[in-house]
Amino acid sequence: MLLSLGYGLTGRSSSGLPSFVSIDMLCRKDESTGFVSITMENSDKQRGGRPRAFDPDRALDAAMHLFWEHGYEATSLAMLREAMGLTPPQIYNAFTDKQTLFRKALTRYHETEIGFALEALSAPVSTGEAMRRLLIGAAEAYSRAGKPGGCLFVSGALAASPQAQTVADELKAYRKASEVAIAARLAKGKAEGDLPQNLSVEDFARYIAGVMNGMSIQARDGASAEELRVFAQTALAALPAEGQNQVASSKD
Repeated sequence: MLLSLGYGLTGRSSSGLPSFVSIDMLCRKDESTGFVSITMENSDKQRGGRPRAFDPDRALDAAMHLFWEHGYEATSLAMLREAMGLTPPQIYNAFTDKQTLFRKALTRYHETEIGFALEALSAPVSTGEAMRRLLIGAAEAYSRAGKPGGCLFVSGALAASPQAQTVADELKAYRKASEVAIAARLAKGKAEGDLPQNLSVEDFARYIAGVMNGMSIQARDGASAEELRVFAQTALAALPAEGQNQVASSKD
């Protein structure tokens, strides 16, 4: 498997301006392929000493989409430079390093892409209807035109190397937080009589979260919104009797 290794050095160019040397090397495990690409760039100062202006949110959105589409480890510094329109020093100055940039991208994703889940779980509706909105919302969000398929929290680092285990653990924490939020909504419904008293909200929340994770993978494989909605409706049939009645009545 080919790996891309990136190194960065700062110094001064012959003109006296700060410069950045980016060295990208392709290698196989335990051996170099002998291909090295060296790029020298001036830092984020244009002629006259004026810093290049950029929109941090727009740059972060570009990084978020790359991580969402390719995952943490497969997204290289060169890809980030091109998508964000920034030089390595600008990326370093604004975001410190790749792992910090990824964390900021996760926060951005949480703020901009999972509104459907927050709305479904907080809506003043029956528990069954809340679960329906959650799963149907996921079906539509995970297959949205112009966006990478699936959920960044699922696809960001499913298979991580030991060097990226911290990133994988953070994504696991995001997924666990989603499961906890679902369990809290189910517990509320149970307390209000929407669900049977013998229902384990933790087990059912784990089931719903697992369904959503599966939908994310299906979306990555090219499943359409309609196909994902069928997936969601099949899962909703597993709701306890009270929940099924609530969902049916909400559609009338």
